[in-house]
Amino acid sequence: MNILQAIADPKVFAAYFRDSSWDAWRAFLAALFGLPMTSEQLAIYQQHTGRTAPPTATSHEACLCIGRRGGKSFGLAYIATFLACFKDWRPFLGPGEVATVMVIAADRRQARVIMRYVLGLLKAVPMLRRQVENVTRESIELKHNVIIEIHTVSLRSTRGYSIVAALCDEIAYWPTDEQSAEPDAEVINAIKPAMATVPGAMLLCASSPHARKGALWDAYRKHFGKDDPVLVWQAATRDMNPNVPQSYIDRHMADDPARASAEYLAQFRSDIEGFVSLEAVEAAVVAGRYELPRAANVRYTGFTDPPGGSSDSMSLCVSHTQGDRVIVDCLRERRPPFSPDSVVAEFAATLKSYGIRRVYGDRFAGEWPRERFRVHGVEYVVAVKSKSDLYCALLPLLNSGRVELLDNKRLVAQLCSLERRVARGGATASIIRKVCTTTFATAWPVRWCWRRRQQRIRSEVLSSVRCVQNERCYFRSMSRGW
Repeated sequence: MNILQAIADPKVFAAYFRDSSWDAWRAFLAALFGLPMTSEQLAIYQQHTGRTAPPTATSHEACLCIGRRGGKSFGLAYIATFLACFKDWRPFLGPGEVATVMVIAADRRQARVIMRYVLGLLKAVPMLRRQVENVTRESIELKHNVIIEIHTVSLRSTRGYSIVAALCDEIAYWPTDEQSAEPDAEVINAIKPAMATVPGAMLLCASSPHARKGALWDAYRKHFGKDDPVLVWQAATRDMNPNVPQSYIDRHMADDPARASAEYLAQFRSDIEGFVSLEAVEAAVVAGRYELPRAANVRYTGFTDPPGGSSDSMSLCVSHTQGDRVIVDCLRERRPPFSPDSVVAEFAATLKSYGIRRVYGDRFAGEWPRERFRVHGVEYVVAVKSKSDLYCALLPLLNSGRVELLDNKRLVAQLCSLERRVARGGATASIIRKVCTTTFATAWPVRWCWRRRQQRIRSEVLSSVRCVQNERCYFRSMSRGW
């Protein structure tokens, strides 16, 4: 019995797929398992995959970019139930080995949504109910050496299993940056070897799209519309579930088109982009330069980013300008846990070693940075511009090659992980995402903005002096004429 026959069989799952609202899902299942298609299913397949020729074999890896309420969780649960109950994995298992169907989500509560659907399907069909041996909050054990388990996003805890199916739920919202503890690409890479020795094993990633980054975006960019082994299916909410009212989606589209296009039309968001390219950042790095000593006749500026809570790092940057270039001289970061007072004392000593008695920072941490730096003989001045404005000032400096960065991999990773959000009018609304607690990068645009401000003030003063001098000359000439 194949998966479409199980849907059509009244003794199995026909009761749950009886109406036409599941037609798009039938077409997807036919494509996933390489089953013959009707002309209507072929048209649906071509519309949502960008391909022309129907598949002739089972796809062992698939990505579903489907809008909210499109039935992703139930669809994954049905596939998991079918693979767990209708396929015999025992020929591929060793003594005592168990075939694992792994349900992976950002947290256990989210993963339990799919598990509830799986358990409901198993209990609803008498022939499947008899296969269940044990049920816990996080696993369902079946009689023929199969277990369905909940897992969270982890490149460590997903290793060591014999995986026959991995269901990655809402993968677009998993961490994507390389400096994250559990980046999505590394989690996927940890799962794939566990499926290598199991013929017919499947990796299924499903999510409503988000930013144009991460494992889901990479799969979409590489495989959508191409006849290759990775099946990418992109469909709006109502294409997969016509029961969602169009008027409901229209209201959300009118309120926020960018967000609603991702949530309901399954379009990757164009208003959330990477702030700066890796190439631009790497071009600014001076290889082998990890710190510069203090130089004579150079005026240095310091910026610190105090933590607003116990989970954030505290960082310090010292920089100076040389002509129209900004040069980073020193970077410090202290990760939690740490004593704030001892870190402030350390940073104050570093600032004084560069002749700095005034350090800049933001308002986010409150009053304590001012008090503690004052105790150690350094004035803490709140920066006039917000971090988003400072980052916006930084971008042209990076792109024009007017910045010299220290050779610090953590700095490079944090800069490349910044995201740019665009407001409705098209302007930059914010630069967000403090990767790995805090970023070093705010310091040098502060130095640049401060230098430009000083130049502007100096220019205004010189203009005023010239005006006064011109007026004196005018009155002198008038007095001589009298």
